[in-house]
Amino acid sequence: MIAGRGRRSASFALRRLRPRHPLAWGLLVAVAALVLTPVASLVAIGSRGDPELWPHLAAYVLPDAVATTLMLLAGVAALTTLIGVGTAWLVAVHDFPGRGLVTWLLPLPLAFPTYIVAYVYADTLDTLGPVQGALRGLLGITVPAGSLLPEVRSLGGAVVVMSLVLYPYVYLAMRAMLQARSAALTEAARLLGAGGFRIARAITLPMARPALAAGLALVLMETLNDIGATEYLGVRTLTLAVFTTWLNRGSLAGAAQIACVMLVAVAALIALERHARRGRSVAASSADSRACRRVPLAGRAGALALLACLVPVGLGFAVPFVFLLREVFTRGLLVGFDPDLVRHAGSTVMLAGGATVLTLALGFGVAFAARLIRRRRAGALLGAAGLGYAVPGTVLALGLLGPLVAVDEAIGSVVRALTGHGAGLLLAGSAAAVTIAYTIRFLAIATGFAQAALARLPVDLDDAAASVGARPRRVVAAVHLPLVRPALLGAALLVFVDCLKELPATLLLRPLNTETLATYVYQFATRGSFEEGALAALLIVLVGLVPVIRMVRLSDDLDPDAPLA
Repeated sequence: MIAGRGRRSASFALRRLRPRHPLAWGLLVAVAALVLTPVASLVAIGSRGDPELWPHLAAYVLPDAVATTLMLLAGVAALTTLIGVGTAWLVAVHDFPGRGLVTWLLPLPLAFPTYIVAYVYADTLDTLGPVQGALRGLLGITVPAGSLLPEVRSLGGAVVVMSLVLYPYVYLAMRAMLQARSAALTEAARLLGAGGFRIARAITLPMARPALAAGLALVLMETLNDIGATEYLGVRTLTLAVFTTWLNRGSLAGAAQIACVMLVAVAALIALERHARRGRSVAASSADSRACRRVPLAGRAGALALLACLVPVGLGFAVPFVFLLREVFTRGLLVGFDPDLVRHAGSTVMLAGGATVLTLALGFGVAFAARLIRRRRAGALLGAAGLGYAVPGTVLALGLLGPLVAVDEAIGSVVRALTGHGAGLLLAGSAAAVTIAYTIRFLAIATGFAQAALARLPVDLDDAAASVGARPRRVVAAVHLPLVRPALLGAALLVFVDCLKELPATLLLRPLNTETLATYVYQFATRGSFEEGALAALLIVLVGLVPVIRMVRLSDDLDPDAPLA
């Protein structure tokens, strides 16, 4: 009786405690407002319009840009699905010589930004490049009389190049789902007389559809965000239209109107991804924890499977990596490198490091806050805080400009009233603007890692601590942080490297006379001398390999038979 009364009193105390988290509510509201403010600002700027420029944009810019963007998205979606699902199926369902090696190699192209791979292939496969030069030598052609290969600087070239870099998003999601498929369902289907193809079509692939939708959503978001590869390859997408309308035409309102069209495209992608996952959640049966045995492939079948996995790795990682290494050594960039590169690398580390710290603090902070509150509205605010990743960098930069200038003007008014002198622009056009843009864009990574890590901790831990009077900050410091430290490290690596590679937002918001490694490489590419920036590109890739290898280890932990785990 006394124990029952104690439980009831503890439960009553917890019910009284949970709604009273003003700091947690304040953090959730503030972070959600930070993410949504650029979008609201963008819509406000676009609604004011540019009466002189808009008719021209609507008649001559938007139709081609929308059509090109849709074709690019469709092509990249189709090719990444083919490569990602095909390779995931081979390594998760079959066993063949070299499978353990390619399992680790297949995600490596994620270490490359799309624009660097585009620069490499545009130079390598150019009419006067080494590949076509070798072909002319083999064919006995002494004078170049046109291209012997399909043009890389085209929509088709952009589809292939971007797919070679982005397919690992689909591969990792599909592999995780396929290697966790239930043996009971497969055996039951075989007992009913179903063959391998029928099982794949009716059971395995439909169950993996949510993973495919999630992977494709990331691929298409990255495709929509790209500006370096599409500009260099001559593909006039909506992202590039925003960039040129703002900087070349000097029309902020016109750029905002095009950006609003991009927001509609982003909303459509999110809606499609959620529709694909709706009602299709898959849970493994606790009664059958066995994983399906892999089907062995030997002889010619095994060799073909290995080749099918090595081709995308070779084209998406090995060829660009070897190209960069060759340029670095043949041009003596390690010995006589540009002294400014050290300064630019320092700027890159400073910006990426500051944004990583801020992103982790806010991301894990709002995840802890939502866990403390445990209300549906808190979950909605947490979801809003993660929407920044869906906003392309160009659109985000454009939407941030107005709020940053407004804050600067407010600070200037206060300083002017106190001192009689203006304060100038403190946020807009400064390192703070770039840091804020990085934080908003990659906050979803931190919140995702935090939610996944906290979901593994029993809520009873929080309740027990609250019942003995422990304050939330004490619970976080003594219980949560030590247990989620691996997730913190993983999120930090991914956020840091994504900041390192981010090009559109950095181009538009960076301070004057400030370059990052990404913009440094971009400047060489726009001048037609990308090879001179090979060392900076190689630095980006080498740093990017760290989180990619970590992701491979995490995904490999799901595979009990992985030989390299």
